[in-house]
Amino acid sequence: MSDIDLKEKWLQHYKTAPAQLEKMGEVNGLISAFNANVDAVIKVSGKSIEKIINDNKLDLSRILGEGENSIYSNEDAIRGFLQCFREGKAEEWLIENKAVFNWLNETVGYDKLQMGGQGGIVANVMAVCGVNSVYVHCASSPKEQSQLFLDLDNLLTVDENGEIAQASKVDRKNDLPLIHWIIEFDKGDTISLDGKLYTCPKANRFIATYDPLNFKLHIDEQFSKCMAKDNVNSEYIILSGYQMLHENLKDGIKGASKIEASKAMIKEWRKSCPNNLLHLEVASTQDKVVRKHLIDSLVESVDSLGFNERELIDILEVIGEEELAAKCEANINAVTMFEGMLKVYEYTACPRMQLHMFGLYLTLQKKGFKVTPIQNRDGMQLAATIAAAKAGTGVINTKDVLLWAQGHKVSDVGLNELSNLQNFVSEKFGENRLLDTGIFENESIEIIAVPTILIEKPVTLVGMGDTISSVSLVGAR
Repeated sequence: MSDIDLKEKWLQHYKTAPAQLEKMGEVNGLISAFNANVDAVIKVSGKSIEKIINDNKLDLSRILGEGENSIYSNEDAIRGFLQCFREGKAEEWLIENKAVFNWLNETVGYDKLQMGGQGGIVANVMAVCGVNSVYVHCASSPKEQSQLFLDLDNLLTVDENGEIAQASKVDRKNDLPLIHWIIEFDKGDTISLDGKLYTCPKANRFIATYDPLNFKLHIDEQFSKCMAKDNVNSEYIILSGYQMLHENLKDGIKGASKIEASKAMIKEWRKSCPNNLLHLEVASTQDKVVRKHLIDSLVESVDSLGFNERELIDILEVIGEEELAAKCEANINAVTMFEGMLKVYEYTACPRMQLHMFGLYLTLQKKGFKVTPIQNRDGMQLAATIAAAKAGTGVINTKDVLLWAQGHKVSDVGLNELSNLQNFVSEKFGENRLLDTGIFENESIEIIAVPTILIEKPVTLVGMGDTISSVSLVGAR
């Protein structure tokens, strides 16, 4: 089948997107927890970073040197940015020093404020997609935070009295705003440091976070009590925010104990809707002890995992697959990523997992999982359509924008990745038609792969993974 024919075939597959979007209105309730914050977004150029380094007389040896993926100094912040810039990758580093946070505020500034945190982003997306009641957890919800929630009456949180209320209208005046810096950069931009020129291979972003509440997975007690009530019909629970935990927190508590406490609480939430789906968005978890505990303890309770390429490699590193992790790191593509997914699937026995990578979404699940392969494909196609709308327009805050990319053809990148994956699956499991159907099944597993719509010059990439994972799952009906 020619590339033209394949693109036409996938265009036909993608025609289910409007119907899938309407089906999301059949979902009675969804909980999005735990992290919501304020994102301060700015797009920078290589030249502007050079100027910051020169004007502030920063130590180039520390910027170009090695170190842990945490921010203790101004140089660490620029070092993290440079690592992401020169490799075209996305990472989130935690700011351990408030003085650096203040310096970023004064020196880098921001272009706009927008919803941040996987929990907050997912809540906005689910609400605008029509889920009937979306309950979002906020460690802090002053006016600065609440005004970033969409003005929709199906998007809810708890107010200062512990009562369920429309999230955008809540103002817990005594709460502190939690602000994260999203520093975006463009493909093809360059930065010259110490006589060496670095060229950015792919548009992406570096996140520098100072957030004392979400750092310790602070959970609002009133919200937790409300979610355990019988009238909260949470058909889906989407978890995130664990990535900020450390092995040892500043108050002496272990990060692992926070994970265990959340497990017990979520078990109570699920009693009112025992057949619900529990999804964990892994996110970039820098602390290896926390990462290992998440995989060994929390994942045993979840039905679904979501991750990008970097996060999958991070998981491999803590489950005894360092060699495969290195292989994936050296050559990130659909085949190496799928090999990694197979190892994570074997290690965790999690019944469903989804990778969102550049040009391709890939789901691996247990045979007979409650969401069928075709439903998965339909949900993933809806997610790709909505993600393209977000990239192309910058905002998806009204329902009429969600299908902006409907009718766009899938990318050559995605089809090439899918072709290589089909060949690998043929060698490992037998002949298949992944390239034109996106689906393969045998007696034990189901593979669903969807080439995506790519926007050449995206307006934003913030929150893309959270949007993809949540819509793929909840839109699969």
